[in-house]
Amino acid sequence: MPDPALPPFPASALPGLPGLKRVLVANRGEIAVRVVRACQALGIEAVAAVSEADAGSLAARLAGRQVPIGPPPPAQSYLAIDRLVDAARRSGCDAVHPGYGFLSERAAFAQACIDAGLVFVGPTPAAIEAMGDKITASKLAAEAGVPRVPGSDAVADAAAALAVAERIGWPVLVKASAGGGGRGMRVVRDAAQMAAAFAGATAEAQAAFGDGTLYVEKLIERARHVEIQVMADRHGNVVHLGERECSTQRRHQKLIEEAPSPGSSAAQRAAMGDAAVALARRVGYHGAGTVEFVLDDRDGRYYFLEMNTRIQVEHPVTEMITGIDLVVEQLRVAAGLPLSFAQAQVVPRGHAIECRINAEDPQRNFLPRPGVVARWAPPQGEGIRCDSHCHDGYTVTPYYDSLLGKLIVHAPTRALAIERMRDALQRLQVEGPATTAPFHRAVLAHEDFAAGRVTTRWVEEVFLPQRQAAARSTAPKETR
Repeated sequence: MPDPALPPFPASALPGLPGLKRVLVANRGEIAVRVVRACQALGIEAVAAVSEADAGSLAARLAGRQVPIGPPPPAQSYLAIDRLVDAARRSGCDAVHPGYGFLSERAAFAQACIDAGLVFVGPTPAAIEAMGDKITASKLAAEAGVPRVPGSDAVADAAAALAVAERIGWPVLVKASAGGGGRGMRVVRDAAQMAAAFAGATAEAQAAFGDGTLYVEKLIERARHVEIQVMADRHGNVVHLGERECSTQRRHQKLIEEAPSPGSSAAQRAAMGDAAVALARRVGYHGAGTVEFVLDDRDGRYYFLEMNTRIQVEHPVTEMITGIDLVVEQLRVAAGLPLSFAQAQVVPRGHAIECRINAEDPQRNFLPRPGVVARWAPPQGEGIRCDSHCHDGYTVTPYYDSLLGKLIVHAPTRALAIERMRDALQRLQVEGPATTAPFHRAVLAHEDFAAGRVTTRWVEEVFLPQRQAAARSTAPKETR
């Protein structure tokens, strides 16, 4: 029986790639498993870089070869550029795949790989650096004709931020130029809040990114988070693979993703796709990337948010509706080959949904739950895929994020995909830590989700308050 933790494709190995015989997988968890599988499909040897906590991991066992990179803390292993480059050279690798997270969007890591004579499976250091700075990225987007949210360039202090807010109108966001994941960002609704918000965002950005530079942009109150997957090669070919809806999120962290977006029209899809391709061309991009947009749910206008210069956690939903293996395509591009498909060959079919299964307790404010997973049995069946590194006896450590796996379904329609996902979540068996599976089941059963009425604040402003009110109303009254 095939291992349910592994993607169901590609089905057969290819004869290898020119100049790419051995790849260091410089990551861990489910994405490391995913990259190993793609390498094997191409006839490439994969070497798993592992911290002491990940020795003997599923990725390492599948790769057949592992190389130690240090103690469990990420700063001493998966974030240690010198150790990873040395591991690649010691193991005779030709290339390094960074996965997502950790060093995947660090221009210094890409440059260090190149300087060591290694192929970096990703865009150029210059493209990573340009898109990693939100102010620079917004300027390049504007030059490419991509709409951006009304706002500013870097602001020196709270007074300058206040002047911008008065010009573009309240409420606004103050955001870290080097930011991501909601860190270094504050909502400011009036002048009285600006000084404290600016100081707090600056301190958080400095601590998280080593750069306290902030800028200001208009807050879109009813926003949808829609992103476009792009692929580009070194021969001038740039295509997009449609959009993903990522509005079901909490504290700026995505929880459920789907493709296509239920709230986007054909005209919006075409316009955002063209804009994403234009931006990728403007920065000389190659490899897999994602251009993220905020879509105003009130008037349908879309604005550039940022570009992620790596493979995304949610890439499987795009793969499920297009049939294109994005990680295999990354490796092909890194080897210097042209894309294996043209824009006209990207024909989305059906609907796909992904739920992130984390070892977190939704009943306790999504508190991470380290511990041993006594049993891990993902559901199997038509249209079901699970990308995971988890297995019976797997230990969730406090060193890394709590993602156990990604449950993905595909069906002919969105309604059937929701039904299939609800059934798959019900059949998912996890014994040990609490997981987010019950939360996902409740979201999928909500009438707002079914109707596609979810915005980026819906979980916090609608769904969770409703759940809390329901829990209070059914709680037994205290006896006296």
